[in-house]
Amino acid sequence: MVWGIVLSLALHGAMVGPGMAQTIDTEPVFLDGLFLFEVPAAGDLTAVERALAIEINLESLIEDANPALVRTETRSTGDTGGSNPIIFAGDRYIMTVTSADVAVGGASTPQAQADRWADALAAALSQARTERQSGFLTQALVKALAALAAALVLHLLTGWLWHRWLKPLLERLSFWPTDSEQHSTGLKLLFRLTLVLVRGVVWFLAVSYVANLFPLTRRVSYRVSSSLQEGLFDRSLLLGSRSYSLFDLLMVMATLLALVVIASTVTNLMRSRVLQVTGISLAAQEAISVLSKYTLILLGTVVVLQLWGIDLSSIALIASGLGIGVGLGLQGLVKDFVSGLVLVFERPVQVGDFVDFGQVNGTVARIGSRSTEIRTLDHVSIIVPNSRFLDSEVINWSHGNPVSRIRLPVGVSYSADPQQVKIALLEACQKNQEILTAPAPQVFFLGFGESALNFELLVWIAQPSRQLVIKSDLYFVIEASLRHHDIEVPFPQRDLHIRSGYLPMSRPSEA
Repeated sequence: MVWGIVLSLALHGAMVGPGMAQTIDTEPVFLDGLFLFEVPAAGDLTAVERALAIEINLESLIEDANPALVRTETRSTGDTGGSNPIIFAGDRYIMTVTSADVAVGGASTPQAQADRWADALAAALSQARTERQSGFLTQALVKALAALAAALVLHLLTGWLWHRWLKPLLERLSFWPTDSEQHSTGLKLLFRLTLVLVRGVVWFLAVSYVANLFPLTRRVSYRVSSSLQEGLFDRSLLLGSRSYSLFDLLMVMATLLALVVIASTVTNLMRSRVLQVTGISLAAQEAISVLSKYTLILLGTVVVLQLWGIDLSSIALIASGLGIGVGLGLQGLVKDFVSGLVLVFERPVQVGDFVDFGQVNGTVARIGSRSTEIRTLDHVSIIVPNSRFLDSEVINWSHGNPVSRIRLPVGVSYSADPQQVKIALLEACQKNQEILTAPAPQVFFLGFGESALNFELLVWIAQPSRQLVIKSDLYFVIEASLRHHDIEVPFPQRDLHIRSGYLPMSRPSEA
């Protein structure tokens, strides 16, 4: 699996590069942790050196008792004859705004950009002076505690709303039968993911708000936020002729997950409202539902990828590398999936069949894409990989025809009349309504045992899953019938015959 991922990344790396846009190297400017703007390199100064120089010029202005007026002036740049606006705070030089700043700041002209940044500097200086006053720290701590308390309340409230309102609503809309909760796995996964996502957003906003209250944590908060924003929204992944961001891929994955849930809902609605009315067997309903579900998922996936403009040929190239990882690390999972398709098409085992599988016997409750659920007579669900049904011997009592025969051994005393035994056993069969009259029950005289005459009663039943109950009920009736005909059921006996009462004994000779 690891080598497949490495190969896929290598193939992706071969596609990325020539078409990627070049970005301008910038550096953010802070004042007491407050983010002001980003500046590029200018002249002989790099972006980092320029941002550091601006911060040094601003830092001394915070301590001034008289607030300085932030203004802009336009001066000639020298030999070129051009002019650039310059930002001053009082008489102190702050920075010169160049055409490169316009490309970063987004203004139409250098003068418009200088006016915009001058307003930002004035607001930041005013806020920084306010935060240097006494009492600010106490107010910030109160606001932080209030924000965290609000986040905790929202955390609990979203959980309550999800469990009391949204989850029951989704379950009603899913049309899943109440006795098969395993079919709602996709819905439960979507439910948990959305709940975790909402709670994560709540706590992220709360922590970001708290971090922006204090000058020491603002810079860290900005770095984290900008890194997340760049990682999520930067279109650095090239598929075909278009580039995508990580957020785009997450949205595609969320759409595909929603597609799986919708396909499951539609197929379960079809099973409960359409297929049950047709009167076809439960196994046929399950097979049609499974095929319909995967067909909808396949067609929906193709449509979603086309709507997002993702080139399927580029995905096939990446998938070829992942195929090596699948072959090496996920061959067991693929084997179970293929075996599930074989079970659906060939149908050696169907939903509702009663099977003996090793030490397990029970009814097939569900055939999934990877595993099959067997519900035992104790109502315990056992999950069996699909491949084991094709690799091992499975006794299917319901395959083709559910009518099957069960055997009940019976031993009676040597003093009993074999014909009376046969009559008593057949009379017992007539008192059980679950035993079929055609084929008729049979009694076989197997032979002479050590302590009893051995018979075997063979009866036919139509419900193999109830064979344990039928055997028990029939044995109760057989015991009463034998007692009615005065036929004794023996227990093992041993006769000891002593031929002589004399046991010779000899004493060893003394030395």
